Amino acid sequence: MGKVIQLCLTCSGLFLVLLLPSAMGWGKEGHFAICKIAQGLLNKETLAAVRALLPDYADGDLAAVCSWADEVRFHMRWSSPLHYVDTPDFRCNYKYCRDCHDTVGRKDRCVTGAIYNYTEQLLLGVHDLNSEKNNNLTEALMFLSHFIGDVHQPLHVGFLGDEGGNTITVRWYRRKTNLHHVWDTMIIDSSLKTFYNSDLSNLIQAIQSNITGVWFMDSLSWRNCTADHVVCPDPYASESIELACKFAYRNATPGTTLGDDYFLSRLPVVEKRLAQAGVRLAATLNRIFTSTPINVTKLNVLNGDHRTSYSTEIM
Repeated sequence: MGKVIQLCLTCSGLFLVLLLPSAMGWGKEGHFAICKIAQGLLNKETLAAVRALLPDYADGDLAAVCSWADEVRFHMRWSSPLHYVDTPDFRCNYKYCRDCHDTVGRKDRCVTGAIYNYTEQLLLGVHDLNSEKNNNLTEALMFLSHFIGDVHQPLHVGFLGDEGGNTITVRWYRRKTNLHHVWDTMIIDSSLKTFYNSDLSNLIQAIQSNITGVWFMDSLSWRNCTADHVVCPDPYASESIELACKFAYRNATPGTTLGDDYFLSRLPVVEKRLAQAGVRLAATLNRIFTSTPINVTKLNVLNGDHRTSYSTEIM
């Protein structure tokens, strides 16, 4: 089994990922695209395991549950801090031990901490089906798939002072909104109307074509983690805050009207982040589910009771 814990071992003694429970990320369209891209890159063994864990209503489609973590965050309130990580204003860098905590200072409660946590839950669960831990592997899969998407949204690794752009009021063309919402949904929505005939499948196909075309060599490195780690969200978070400083915050002060110049120069950033999230989610799931042989039939049976339940916070 590969390594999951890296920086987290150095800042709080031992990061007990199994004891950690599981801000709106990309909108539904963004998360759907990420999971659709990822599912197309899963190997045969991983695809079988993922389908065994998905709830029945998903009909074997990971994209159908990619926004689930946003839908349940209001009654699973403990999960809200797990969608983002705030960084010090204007430093434009991310450090796990400094930044990964919730609003009251509890360590490891942020999007990167959640990615470590749910990766470990899946690793232990699928490779020890007789474990007494009995984590809800369906929820772990849905949380992980969502949070890997979230960490690629630049303003989910934004500044603490403006709550990742949520308190920066701007206009998107004529519509009053905030900067965070622009990056969550409005750039994607405008691109669909302008370039993709309002059809999300056209956007997904364009990104997939770039992954196998102009981004192909880059995409090979996107899949990799350092050493033999199964998951590596910290570099993804570092990329996001750098992009937030270079693109999201730039020329977007409070009261600004954002129009064509902002839209057309930021859209390529958004599309590449969707691509990177999809490739990296697939690579992570492939490492989880193919590191040792998995009894998919037994996995399906043992996890059946969890497919329609909601977990509570585990402390």
